[in-house]
Amino acid sequence: MDGRQSISIAVLSDNEDDVELINSTLRDAGHAAHCHWIDRPTKLNKTLDAENVELLIVNCDHYADSIRQIVKQKDHFNPEVPVIAMQEHADEAAIQEAMKHGARDLVSTGLKKRLQAVVTRELRALRVERALYSTIQSATEYKRQVKEYMQTSRNAIALTQEGVVIDANDAWLQLFKAAKLDEVTGVPLMDSFEPESQAALKGAMVATIKGKWHADEQLKVKPQDGAVEASELQLQFRKINFDNAPCVQICIVQPDINSQEPTKLVHDALQRDPTTLFFHRSQFLERLRKRLSKKPSSGLQVLAYLKPDNFGALQDKVGILDSEEILAQFAEEVRKRMHPRDVAGRFEGTSLLVLLERGNAQDAQVWGKQLVDHIRNTTFDIGDISTHMTCTVGVCAVSDVFRNLQELVAATVDAHKAGRAEGGDKSYLNESADEDTKQRAFDAIWVKRIKAALTDKRFEVAQLPIAGLRSDSVEMYDLLVRMIDEQGNSVLPSEFIPAAERNNMMKHIDRWMIKAAIDFCNRNNADRVFVRLSKQSIVDATTIAWMEREFDKRKFDCSRLVIQIPERDAAKHIKQTKSLVTKMRKLGVGFALEHYGVDKERFRILDILKPNYIKVDGELMHTLMTDTKMQDSVQKIVRAAKERNIKSIAERVENANAMAVLFQLGLDFMQGHYVNEPEVVLQESDSVRKRTLAELTAAHSL
Repeated sequence: MDGRQSISIAVLSDNEDDVELINSTLRDAGHAAHCHWIDRPTKLNKTLDAENVELLIVNCDHYADSIRQIVKQKDHFNPEVPVIAMQEHADEAAIQEAMKHGARDLVSTGLKKRLQAVVTRELRALRVERALYSTIQSATEYKRQVKEYMQTSRNAIALTQEGVVIDANDAWLQLFKAAKLDEVTGVPLMDSFEPESQAALKGAMVATIKGKWHADEQLKVKPQDGAVEASELQLQFRKINFDNAPCVQICIVQPDINSQEPTKLVHDALQRDPTTLFFHRSQFLERLRKRLSKKPSSGLQVLAYLKPDNFGALQDKVGILDSEEILAQFAEEVRKRMHPRDVAGRFEGTSLLVLLERGNAQDAQVWGKQLVDHIRNTTFDIGDISTHMTCTVGVCAVSDVFRNLQELVAATVDAHKAGRAEGGDKSYLNESADEDTKQRAFDAIWVKRIKAALTDKRFEVAQLPIAGLRSDSVEMYDLLVRMIDEQGNSVLPSEFIPAAERNNMMKHIDRWMIKAAIDFCNRNNADRVFVRLSKQSIVDATTIAWMEREFDKRKFDCSRLVIQIPERDAAKHIKQTKSLVTKMRKLGVGFALEHYGVDKERFRILDILKPNYIKVDGELMHTLMTDTKMQDSVQKIVRAAKERNIKSIAERVENANAMAVLFQLGLDFMQGHYVNEPEVVLQESDSVRKRTLAELTAAHSL
């Protein structure tokens, strides 16, 4: 290495003498060192952001943060920069421990020759690695771009900078019916797409520039009416340099309609009702039986019965012939709010049945309420006639209480009737089964099974990673509980948690989860783990004392734990929740409000409880992608959270479109199947083989 080459070094120490020590030591070795003195952790981010630092040297005896914290902070800016630790005395054990936490080496402050040798070694390795990476990257990028151009030349491609089209190929011009390039360049890309797609489009472009978008992801968007022949387009995004400036390359992948077999299309059309485009009754019931025979990988299944209110009066207004068009428009609004795994059919007359997969029955009721509110505020047009309508949604969770499909459907229809009896225009959840004799009999069985599982240590923890939309510097996980039955099969929470709640057993499960979370942290490097507390634990006066004893006994770093409570439970038991949160905060435990909704701008609860995190209700995610009013509501929540220094997390993010919208709206984190499937990571019994959730669910469905 050329000793005359200037070295940019950050020296982390509260003692300025260390800067001179390192400067003189490296100067003696022939290195021209430029040292940046970092005397406290808050200065490190600013220095790494402003300077091209090649090396970090930290005096462990004179700096507030640990090596592990420094490495995480540094990795956010440049993971390849090495960290060298110093302290007064360094033996083999200390060196091993420092390297375990991310340092390249540990040097005694008195051994200047060794410091010179270590710095020379690490800088040479860093610069060789950079040179090699640059060479390989340039060659690989060139080959990739040539290959990509050859593969995608038939597709429409455009380049954009700051949302404005700066170049496009002929296929793009043909697709958007432009005679020459001047007609599309200099025009905002948004002008070519419907408003409901613009939030996702903006988010995808910003995420691409920031390196948060995967090149193979496809965004589904709707072009402006009449702009192109297709009703939906699939876009791919890639960051490239154009005229020495970063820009976004957008490729529209055209679907090959001719590749679809005509007989398959005809067969599918014959299975669907021509008005609603949902399945015919018989076809829907057949699919319903098949779906009900397999339990979902998470959450539970819920049946919803939907029907417009007073459709006869509406029919009189628009005419008997045009009333089917009104029903078709109603069905289309329902379709927009269905999740990818939901399935619907026209049941009878104007009624629809929809099988939903949700976290719990209350989530399905919220889905119904959102639909009811949307239908009430939607204008339906038939020729020159504009009209409005309301609807009622009956909801019933799938349960072993129902002996067959007929009983389940009947209970769902009864929920709708109850909603209509209360005036309609509402979402009604059938909870009458809770008081049923059969329900109590099932509960008695579940109580025995839960007690046996606790006694026999047949519980597991599954992790659900929480990914950063802005930064990946914090490693966080949502921890979920799983129960193993006597045959070794996984039992999902949706099966046993309701019985535990009805029979005052949640406190025991909560406490098992707290201890399991501590074990998880001891085995992993997670910065934060999120654990739910039930309302039984919230109102139990012994909860906080038990937690304090457990933390002391295990010498646990409480700052790694975040307790999360549903907003509904926190609001209902606001006094107990505030007391619990206040005492936990003194211990260093974080607090999150989950399932935070947008029905009302309930910012008062944020001021009362002062959470560290809010989790935006996952039930909003699918509708959020296209509903601009809901996007505005969520953005207000995010803005209110930022004003209070609260981090926001999106629940149940399932696809790239949702991620793009969330990025645009300013959320900080996300979790869901788009990030990762839940995975079992911690077990109570060593006799039970550690398996992924997919394996457990497959075994349970046999």
